Amino acid sequence: MKAILVKEDKSLFWEEVADPVIKPDEVLIEIHAAALNRADLMQREGNYPPPPGCPEWMGLEVSGVIVEMGEEAAIKSCYKVGERVCALLGGGGYAEYVAVRYDMLMPVPKNCSMIEAAAIPEAFATTYLNLFMEGGIQPGNTLLITGGNSGLASVAIPLAKAFGIRVITTVRSDEKAKAIAHLPADIVVNTAKENLTDILQQELAAGRGVDVVIDCLGGEIMGACLHHLKHGARWIMIAALAGTKTAIDLKNIYVKNVRVIGSTLRSRAPEVKAEILSRIVREVYPKIESGEVKPTIYKVLPITEAEKAQDLLYHAESIGKVVLKVKEDVDLI
Repeated sequence: MKAILVKEDKSLFWEEVADPVIKPDEVLIEIHAAALNRADLMQREGNYPPPPGCPEWMGLEVSGVIVEMGEEAAIKSCYKVGERVCALLGGGGYAEYVAVRYDMLMPVPKNCSMIEAAAIPEAFATTYLNLFMEGGIQPGNTLLITGGNSGLASVAIPLAKAFGIRVITTVRSDEKAKAIAHLPADIVVNTAKENLTDILQQELAAGRGVDVVIDCLGGEIMGACLHHLKHGARWIMIAALAGTKTAIDLKNIYVKNVRVIGSTLRSRAPEVKAEILSRIVREVYPKIESGEVKPTIYKVLPITEAEKAQDLLYHAESIGKVVLKVKEDVDLI
């Protein structure tokens, strides 16, 4: 089969690799589409290696068709050969085939194309983990999610709203604010001309303070914002795209019982990931299938243009998810 490999100069090439060999508890998926995530960029740069036993090539979420099942998987799984599924991977999605544990699968939701399904596993699992398991968010709470034009935010904002949560998000231009107008955020802060700490202070004074933050940016502003959260708030760091250093007044942490939490989905045990996926199918899929929540697809490119696709993320051009077509005839709608 073929997969996208990273050369020494960090360029990407579609090249022949060995076919996957499934274990007893795994299924083999013929990949139709693979969605991009910022973790792919980190892996390409050598800063986010795949877990032991995973392929060296990138790709954390795919959609496709089951073509083979291990003996244990065939007994324990509710899926059959020939079924359309999407899957959460430790790596290996930028390829024609991938072997994955049977409990890392989800069905393709009704009313979703294979392109949309490929954009579900990683983004929805990351959102669910940090909203409900790490954040313990409740209906009526307020969420701040930074980077409102990201693929994650395109899922997290409508998902949070579907569960009765108020949402504040950030962008860096009026153009980006207009581009995410279809997402039902309550407040969009343009940090190029508005001070996020001022907005948070105003919301807190009005009795609408932030309960949970999902932050992919970090940087200097992070520490300054901690003072303007509700008592008992949770600030969840999932990346630090704007910088890894900040100054924190520790008194703001213990006086207000604020918790700063580091969180990555990829590092979780398989059993934890399987539980997250199970909860998504049970609790979130009805909202996906009703059309209340869907990933925003920004652009679809062929797998051979993976480098061009990643450039969209590198330059923060994308508004929502970027997806790679692996099968030429994959359904787009």
